[in-house]
Amino acid sequence: MTEDLQHPIFSIIKDLADKTGTEVYVIGGYVRDRIMNRPFKNDVDILVIGSGIDFATKLGEHLHTKVAVYKSFGTAMLVYDGLDVEFVGARKESYRRDSRKPIVEDGTLEDDQNRRDFTINAMAYSLNTVTYGQLLDPFNGLVDIENKTIRTPLEPQETFSDDPLRMMRAIRFATQLNFKIDVQALEAIVETKERIQIISKERITDEMNKIILSKKPSIGFKYLFDTGLLHLVFPAMANLYGVDYVDGKGHKDNFYHTLEVLDNVAEMSDDLWLRWAAIMHDIAKPATKRFDKRIGWTFHGHEDKGARMVPKLFADMKLPLNEKMKFVQKLVQLHLRPIVLAQDIVTDSAVRRLLFEAGDDIDALMLLCHADVTTKNEFKKKKYRDNFELVKQKLKDVEERDHLRNWQPPVTGEDIMHVFGLGPSRQVGVIKNAIREAILDGEIPNEKIAAYEFMLHKAKELNLDPKQILSLETTK
Repeated sequence: MTEDLQHPIFSIIKDLADKTGTEVYVIGGYVRDRIMNRPFKNDVDILVIGSGIDFATKLGEHLHTKVAVYKSFGTAMLVYDGLDVEFVGARKESYRRDSRKPIVEDGTLEDDQNRRDFTINAMAYSLNTVTYGQLLDPFNGLVDIENKTIRTPLEPQETFSDDPLRMMRAIRFATQLNFKIDVQALEAIVETKERIQIISKERITDEMNKIILSKKPSIGFKYLFDTGLLHLVFPAMANLYGVDYVDGKGHKDNFYHTLEVLDNVAEMSDDLWLRWAAIMHDIAKPATKRFDKRIGWTFHGHEDKGARMVPKLFADMKLPLNEKMKFVQKLVQLHLRPIVLAQDIVTDSAVRRLLFEAGDDIDALMLLCHADVTTKNEFKKKKYRDNFELVKQKLKDVEERDHLRNWQPPVTGEDIMHVFGLGPSRQVGVIKNAIREAILDGEIPNEKIAAYEFMLHKAKELNLDPKQILSLETTK
């Protein structure tokens, strides 16, 4: 397998290993990805039988490069020719019931491979001259790659109980690689799922984000739901599941609809936060579900309530509470608007208001709404999507003419106060809002002169007389 060890760092490590009489291996994700012909990240794990820190320090001296040492983890890292190379000594681990932090002791290659999470991550290549490139695969990881199976090296219940994050990692790898999880491992996740509660939200959400960024995220979310993990780590999403019937009338299953929308978005965009918007877009449907005898099931206001739910859900999951959260919140709030436009006659006023509220996020919103059309009725699907094209063209036309994306008022509150000699007041707000509404309704163009003249007219209604003249040199 020496073709998998072409990077010059491996030959350099081999020479130092022979010189110092050290047993050294490359192990884990690099080996797995090379065997699967997958692109690998620029990082390599080197397993040293002995002290990984000592070996890395000697290698750093030989290469005249800096070595970062992490004594508390027993690891060291250096960068060589664009590759992050991490060194760790072989170890064996034991766990206490109430913690995922192991008790670590020095160990053999066998001990270290035993502690690995999955068979496909336990494979190693020797980096010593006599056995250079020899694959050590004690748990038949090659067979599991061929069979597309995620399996643990040792008894799965013990593996997951020792480190419950491995349950999330099993689902993440199954999603990323499009593998299935071994039946025994799947049963062990179901039996051990409550242990996930000793893991920090940050670590759980990191794994969930990797699932969300996979080519087909629904694979992972179905595993999370079926094992019961989703109910523990993201109950608001699990609550979307199910169909209620009254008088023979049912609604669609909003859990599986959400997964379909998520997969649709994933086909069109790699944006993590747009994918989160797909997950959250119907999150308030369980809370707004009502049955009306005349029209059946309704979810009135779910977009408003959903938008209000987003900050708390982000906080609970330790997701960022910055502009990323606000982006998701905005898309949840607005996700019905383009759909309504696509079902009705599209007026310039409605398009202006959508551009005004969506700003630079209008393209992301349109993509989400396109993905939200999941009807199995091909006639309806074609009709909606054809209408979306009309809406998109209308958006383009209005944007080119009226410049409303990320709109700034042509006459500001400061301008109004200057002209009429006012301080901050209700009157200023009334005039400012009237100008905005006139522009959005198409009564006046989005230009400074027109807005100024409208301001003077509106001020008369409020018995206000101008005290100063506003410069009108800058026009939009």
